[in-house]
This record gives sequence, structure tokens and C-alpha cells, in this order.
Amino acid sequence: MTLQVSLRHSFKGFTLDVAFSAPAGVTVLFGPSGSGKTTLINAVAGLLRPDQGRVVAHDWVLLDTQARRNLPPHKRRLGYIFQEGRLFPHLTVRQNLLYGRWFAPRDARTEGLTRVVEMLGIGALLDRRPGALSGGEKQRVAIGRALLAAPKLILADEPLAALDEARKAEILPYFERLRDEVSVPILYVSHSSAEVARLATTVVALKAGRVAACGTAAQVLGDVAAVGARAAASVLSARVVAHHSDGLSELTTAAGSLWLPRISDQPGTTLRVRIAAQEVILSRDAPQGLSALNILSGLITDIRLGNGPGALVTLAIGDERLSARITRRSVQAMGLERGQRCHAILKSVAVAPEDVGTGRQYKVAE
Repeated sequence: MTLQVSLRHSFKGFTLDVAFSAPAGVTVLFGPSGSGKTTLINAVAGLLRPDQGRVVAHDWVLLDTQARRNLPPHKRRLGYIFQEGRLFPHLTVRQNLLYGRWFAPRDARTEGLTRVVEMLGIGALLDRRPGALSGGEKQRVAIGRALLAAPKLILADEPLAALDEARKAEILPYFERLRDEVSVPILYVSHSSAEVARLATTVVALKAGRVAACGTAAQVLGDVAAVGARAAASVLSARVVAHHSDGLSELTTAAGSLWLPRISDQPGTTLRVRIAAQEVILSRDAPQGLSALNILSGLITDIRLGNGPGALVTLAIGDERLSARITRRSVQAMGLERGQRCHAILKSVAVAPEDVGTGRQYKVAE
């Protein structure tokens, strides 16, 4: 299942002009407020008719202005997950879930209710009404309702924005399962780089109505020109090796061991780990006598000097990249150059629980 989007629309003082193609999985629209994320998702949903455009989910054409095809929202076969669950308060969870089936064509291949309930862990909630649910439980039910509508495409408009950190941590694993176990493409709006790193198959970074970058989470989050210095980060693949009695989990990466505060995943599990560029310290020589446990070695592949005092140094670690945000002064004082071996230092506590998620990285369709 692929997603193809090409849209152009002009407002007074703002023009959206984007085009991208993404493979199956979660395509995240990422960017600051005013970058065009909401306009784009509204056009895909049929709430805005663009001046020009084409939207295709696999073989399902939702919009083609040249061919004069513009399906109304209720015929686009969409599953929509909003910031709030938007459940019917007078219906039980079971009835809310089954409501989605009213929108599924009779001959559509739908997800089974039992499977959806198991996937989302909502079996104990079926007889409750929305007023008796937490924010995270409501969002899980909303995901299930969207799935049971047999959608050709799922839209998720900042579905975690209204939740606190504990509820976000509860919901993220279910979106990971949705990405890995359901064949329906998902277009997901977010301004959180942690969500991007954990969930995205493809990231489309928007800036002022244009595509600033498109690629994997690692590629886009490592592009400071596209996402900004504060959002710059690396996404490393890691495998859980063991859990130790001192509360740390040992992971292995292409550059060596990574020690993190205890995670729940079992040994052998493949994970994605987001490492913020500003949390990484560099050393030319192998450091000794430090409290930081994580020391990863790689070759400098790129040094980008910012307009201000900052710089972004990128190391090659196997087939992956690790970025460090340091000062221009440090680059000059250390004599850093491309091709040098360098050591990246990271405190274990610098990686938060929301920065660690399941799943491998993906290649983006050419």
C-alpha cells in the first residue's frame, strides 16, 4: 500500500505546494505551526478543495482535479483519529466500535472486532460509556472505530496532543502495532520529534507550505536545515541484550553497547532509540574516568556550521548516523575535520522512555 500526494492551494499570504510519495506504514507530517500540516490533511480529508491536486492511497483515487474527480468526505473511505476521541457519549465502547462498520461497504474486507479489541487491549472496556474512560482509553477506542470502518487511509491529526506524558506513553505502543500489523497507510500529523522517531516509516517535513525534506526519521531529524537545531536528533537501531539488577538495560548498536534506564522490552527485541543532538558530547580521544556510560565511536562525515554559535557534527556508525550539536568554537578548538575518528558520549538518563520504541527503520521509496 503506497500513498501519493500532490497538492497546490493558495490563500492570501500563504501557498501550499507539496508533493510526496510514501510506502506503507506511518507517514508523519512534521513541522512548526503555520507550515501547512492542517491545510494538507484537510485537503486529503476532502474538507478543503485545492486549486490543483491528486491524492491516491494504493489504487484508491480520492482526488484528481485534472480528471475532475473529487470524492466527498463521506465517500473517501477514511478513518479519522482526532486529538480528542470524539466518541458518542450515549453509546457503550462496543457500540462506538461497531458504529464504524456502518461506513464500510458491504463487500469491504474489514478488520475483525475480536482482533481489533485484542490489538488495542480494550476488552475490559466494552460495556463502559466514554464518560468512564481515561483520555488514553478514549483514544484507543477511537483508533478501533477508525479501523472497523474498513478505511483505505487513516488520518491522525495530532492524536496525542491533548494527553499528558503518562497517557502518551500508554498510547504510543498501540500506534506502533497499528504501523506494523495493519496494511492501511496512515497519515499522521505531529510536531513532536519523539513521536516522529518512534512511529514514522516516512517523514515529510514541512516549512512555509513546502516540503523541506522527505525520508526516514533518521534522515529527516538529522537534517538541521529542515527541522531546526533544537529538533535535530539521531535514530539508532538497537537490540535488547539484557536487563541488569542495577536498573539498567543493556542494548547493542552498530557502534557498541548502549546502557539505558530499565525498559520493558524483552532481550532480542529490536528497538529505535532517539538521541537528541544537544545531548551528545564529542571527544577526539577515547575518554576515561567519566560517569557517562555510553561511548560510541564513529567517523566524522559532515560538519555544518550554523549562522550563530552552533554547529552540527555527524558521525557514521555502521550504516547509521549520530549527530552532535556543539559550538563552532569547540569544532575549531578540537580541530574537527571530516574523516576523523571521534567518540560520542551520552549519559544514560539523557534518553527518556518516550525516546525508545519498537520496530526497525524503513527505507523510503525512490
